[in-house]
Amino acid sequence: MTLVDLLNVSSLSDPQLSPDARQMLYVVARADWKANRRIGQVWRANVDGSGAVQLTTGANDASSPRWSPDGNTIAFVTRRDAPQAQAHVMSNGGGEARQLTRHATGVSNLSWSPDGAFIYFTAIDSKTDEERAREAETGEVYAFGESKQEHLGRVGVPIGAEQRLTSGDYSIQAYQLSRDGRQIAVNRAPGPLQEDSATGDVGVMDATGGEIRRLAGPTFREGGAELSPDNSQVLFRAHANEKLEGYYNDRLFLIPAKGGAHRALKLPHQVLDAHWSKDGKSIFILANLGVHTELFEVDPATEAERQLTDGRHAIRSWTFHPSTNQHVFAIDEPANPGDVWRLPGGGGQPVRVTRLFDDLARDFKLPRQEKVEWKGADGVTVEGLLFYPLDYVQGKRYPLVEQDHGVTFSSNSFGFGRLSDYPQVLAARGYAVLQVNPRGVAGYGDAYLRDMVGHYFKNAHLDVLAGIDHLIKIGIADPDRLIKMGWSAGGTMTNKLITFTNRFKAASSGAGIANFISLYAQSDVRYYRTPWFGGTPWQKHAPTDLYWEQSPLKDIAKVKTPTLILVGERDVRVPMPQSVELYRALKSNGVPTRMYVAPGEPHGWRELRHQLFKMNVELDWFERYALGREYTWEKPPAGEDGTSASIDIRR
Repeated sequence: MTLVDLLNVSSLSDPQLSPDARQMLYVVARADWKANRRIGQVWRANVDGSGAVQLTTGANDASSPRWSPDGNTIAFVTRRDAPQAQAHVMSNGGGEARQLTRHATGVSNLSWSPDGAFIYFTAIDSKTDEERAREAETGEVYAFGESKQEHLGRVGVPIGAEQRLTSGDYSIQAYQLSRDGRQIAVNRAPGPLQEDSATGDVGVMDATGGEIRRLAGPTFREGGAELSPDNSQVLFRAHANEKLEGYYNDRLFLIPAKGGAHRALKLPHQVLDAHWSKDGKSIFILANLGVHTELFEVDPATEAERQLTDGRHAIRSWTFHPSTNQHVFAIDEPANPGDVWRLPGGGGQPVRVTRLFDDLARDFKLPRQEKVEWKGADGVTVEGLLFYPLDYVQGKRYPLVEQDHGVTFSSNSFGFGRLSDYPQVLAARGYAVLQVNPRGVAGYGDAYLRDMVGHYFKNAHLDVLAGIDHLIKIGIADPDRLIKMGWSAGGTMTNKLITFTNRFKAASSGAGIANFISLYAQSDVRYYRTPWFGGTPWQKHAPTDLYWEQSPLKDIAKVKTPTLILVGERDVRVPMPQSVELYRALKSNGVPTRMYVAPGEPHGWRELRHQLFKMNVELDWFERYALGREYTWEKPPAGEDGTSASIDIRR
C-alpha cells in the first residue's frame, strides 16, 4: 500500500438493522480529495449483503440513519441547504428526502419514539437576542471557556412541530428512550464539554418532558444510562470503582429507577458498552480484553458471564436490537477495517452483512499481525501488537518503529490500525512496527490502569523499552535502527523516551506534552490529569515538584535524538504551546528538529492533504536519520486539471 492508497480506504460506521430484520442501514465515508476531507453518506443493503445502494448524496455529510418503527421511513442528519445540520426523513421505498427540523442550531443523536410519532434529538442552545446584539457591537471578542448547554427535544412526524423537553444550567450528554417510550434515561453534566463529564449524574425523566429525577452522581465519566424493559432498573457505566471514586476501569452499575443504592457488578473486564437483553433477565456487554474486544452476556443476579464472540479483532459500532433479538456490529480485523456482521441475541455464529473491504486483502500485500508478550522491569506481563514487515525473513533484523496510541488509558487492539500510524505502508517499506499496551492503559485490571496515579511515568516508559528489547532478543528488531513515534499520549511518551535514552535514531512527537505544569492550564481537559499528580498546580501546597519531575522538559538537555514535531493550530487538548516549548528547547540545545503546524486543525488532523503531509514528512525523517536513504514524497491525487494540489502547512 502507498500512503494515498491508505488514505483512500473508506470507513463504515453506525449500522442499524431494520425492524423486520431484512435490511441494514450504515454510513460509508469516502475520501474526497477535491473537498479535502472524507464525506459520509447513508447506504442500505439487504442482510445477506445484496442490493447495496447509496441513499444520500451531496457535498455534505449524512449521518445517524435511524429506521422508523414500521420500517417505512428513514431519518438521518445532514446540512444540505440549511445553515446547520438538521433531521431529514425519506421513504424507504425511494424519493426525495424532506427536512423535518428547522432548529436554530444543529441537531444530533436521533431516536424514534416506539409509536413513530416523534423523533427525539439533542441540540446546543442558541444565542439570545441580547448576545447577538452584543456580538454585533464587539466584533470578534468572545468569552473564553464558556459554552452553550446541550438539551433534549423532539419533533412531531410528519408535521415537524418541535418541543423542547429539558432546560437549565446543565447538558444532556447522552439519553436512551425506554422500550415503551414513556421514560428517558439520561446522562447529565454541568456542561457539554468532555471536561464536564467528570461531574455528571444519572437520571430518569418522562418522555414528554419535565424534571429529571437524579439517581446517582456525581459520577466520573459516566455514560450509557438505559432503563430495563420493565422500567424498574437503570444500568450505566462509569470510569470509577464501586464507591463511584474516579480513575478506574469502566464498570457497569445498576440502580433502581425509583431511586436507591447503586450496585457495581464485579466483572473482570473494562465495560465499554452495555445493553439490556430482550427480556431484561440478562445484560449484554462489550468488554475490553486488552488486544481484543468481545461481547458477553451477563446474569445481573449472579454476575456470571458467557462469552458470545472470540477472535483477533476489535468490535466496533455495536448495537443490540431487542425487537429482533439481534446484535449488529462491525468487526475490525488486520485485513478488514470493519465490515458489518449480525449475531443472534443469545450467541451463535456471526453472519456477515457487508463486503465493503474485500478488495484490501485481494489487491494489497498487508502485514502479518501478532500479539507479543514480555516482562516489564518489575516482572509484570506486558503485551502489544507486532506488525511484521512484508516478505519477512526469519533471522533477519529489521528497523523497528515503536508507536504509542493517544488517550492514556485506551489500549491497542487487533485491527486494521489507525490511518495516522500507517503500519501497512511502514511494513511495505521494510519496517517492523510495535504498538505497546503499557502500564496505565485499561483492559488489564485496576492496578495496571492506576500505575500512573501519583506518578505518570513509573513503569509505562520502561514497559515500552522492555518490549523493544524483547523484539531485539528474539532477532526481529535491529538495535541500531530504532524509531519512536506517537500522537497525543503517544507524543508524550515519545517526549519522555527521547529524554530517557538516546537509543532511537529518529523520533516524531505529535501533539505531545512537554511541560505538565503549563499544560494543566492550557488543555481543555484536566479531570484525568489531576490523579496523576495528586492535586492541581494551583492549590495550596501544590505538588508542582511532582508535576515538573514528570515533565519531559525537565530532562530535555539529555536529548540527542533527531526529533520531528507536529501539532494542529487549533488543538485544545494538547495546545500548540506544548510543542513550541519542546521545539525551542531542542533547537537551543542543537538537536536536529523541525516543527510543523497544520492551520485550522484540531487535536486530530482532519484534512486529507494535512494527513498526507504528516505521513510524508515522518517517513522522510525516519528514512534520513535512521536508514540514511532518500525518500520520495507521495503527492495527492491529481485534480481535474491534471495537477496535484498543494499541501498547506506552516513551519
